Amino acid sequence: MSQQPATEQRTAAERHAQAEERLGTAGVAYRAVSAPEATAANLAWWDADADDYQATHGGFLGDADFVWCPEGVREADVALLGEVGGKRILEVGCGQAACSRWLAAQGAEAVATDLSAGMLRHAREGNERTGPVVPLVQATAESLPFADASFDAACSAFGAIPFVASVDDVFAEVHRVLRPGARWVFSVTHPMRWIFPDDPGPLGLTVTQPYFDRTPYVEVDDDGVATYVEYHRTLGDYVRALSDSGFALTDLIEPAWPEGHSRTWGQWSPLRGKLFPGTAIFCTQRG
Repeated sequence: MSQQPATEQRTAAERHAQAEERLGTAGVAYRAVSAPEATAANLAWWDADADDYQATHGGFLGDADFVWCPEGVREADVALLGEVGGKRILEVGCGQAACSRWLAAQGAEAVATDLSAGMLRHAREGNERTGPVVPLVQATAESLPFADASFDAACSAFGAIPFVASVDDVFAEVHRVLRPGARWVFSVTHPMRWIFPDDPGPLGLTVTQPYFDRTPYVEVDDDGVATYVEYHRTLGDYVRALSDSGFALTDLIEPAWPEGHSRTWGQWSPLRGKLFPGTAIFCTQRG
């Protein structure tokens, strides 16, 4: 397995630099961040980064494909949501909504939400290209604008969860809008990745951050105002929050790096992937 050429890795770094320049990002801090500040920062970040994100990753994600993670796990192969035909399914943090369009193509009634108007613009364009018109709703994952018990399943593929101040609020909201027995499946960066630098190369193999330190990672402008916020939870934090919200954990998938998979995506790379997991997929069921 080989990594992508250094030129492609530089392009990814330049992509983030463009968003940072637009937002006036001047440095990094680890500090407490309130829910309103996190929401404002991440709304601005994903609006600023939406075009470059789609240009970089849109080809891998597809217009109507359900890819759970950079390792390339596809719902078509693993069926973590079970039979989806005829079910009403909510996607939380949809980005360009490729997952929801795949669900719609399988006969589901998919509804997609995202905080970012920039990402939803790409979702609308994806609807226009592919045909299935998936309803798109701009909303924070901590306050879903849907009736109680109105969905048969919910999913999130690297959407919303790492960027919210209270994962308990998100899980409570998802529990509220799901019907009893419904599946809630989501993928996030594997919590152990928190201890390593966000680097796909050799520098990303050295521990620099305590696993047990939940202090958020914050990028700030010259005035100290957050321009990007990401929260860390341990595996135990996720399990306890799910249980407290009324979900039973049915499986926890840590995808191995696939043989021959050479794509570098941010901190994901063949070098790191062969040594430790990059993704955690939580499979749960509402009580």
